Amino acid sequence: MVQATRILVVDDDQEISSLLGRYLTEQGFRITLAENCRECERAIADTKPDLIVLDVMLPDGSGLDICRAMRSHSPSVPVILLTALKEDVDRIIGLEIGADDYLAKPFNPRELTARIKAVLRRTNADARAKGEVRAYRVSDLVVEPSLRKVTRISGEEVDLTGAEFELLRVFLDRPGRLLSREQLLDITQGRDCEPGDRSIDVLMSRLRRKLSNGNRDSMFRTVRNGGYQLVVQVVCEMVE
Repeated sequence: MVQATRILVVDDDQEISSLLGRYLTEQGFRITLAENCRECERAIADTKPDLIVLDVMLPDGSGLDICRAMRSHSPSVPVILLTALKEDVDRIIGLEIGADDYLAKPFNPRELTARIKAVLRRTNADARAKGEVRAYRVSDLVVEPSLRKVTRISGEEVDLTGAEFELLRVFLDRPGRLLSREQLLDITQGRDCEPGDRSIDVLMSRLRRKLSNGNRDSMFRTVRNGGYQLVVQVVCEMVE
């Protein structure tokens, strides 16, 4: 029997938490609710969630601190941040420290459900393991989709968040193709680009920094008003 996906919802607004708990349960998810950082940490240890929906503003601390800690000890668990409507700074910081997506309050529970499903699709390692590519070799990197692992030829492992890995995978599957911000957002997050949305630019900046190994980035080309392009050769090792 397949177990329901475990979702941890962290929000101190009891009305919102109760609404989300009921709605997401009806959608087939197994829901745990937490109202503050302390309860969140306890729930993470007790329930081992598959995904966390996390409010940025909590009564005893910041959801951003929880997200940052998650990236240190549980990097494979995706996080969707809930932010106030105009808190662009929180959204950008959240993406920089490893959040997989964000949603501004107020929001429709149906949109949150769609975001959850999109993130889970992107981070489902078992689904990736069924792919035909065993490994990509690009520049000095070896990328293994089934393990969601990036390693340099020197043996050093490159630590990528789920969102960063999925963005890299998009380029590896489309070497040399110019991809707009709108296309990248649609492929990786399953949503349209909103005016002023910088999430792809933030992810690209982080990805470039981590993959460059301190050297000048030569893997990606930025085309003004066009998007981004992977400009190095990609060699695929196929599953036999």
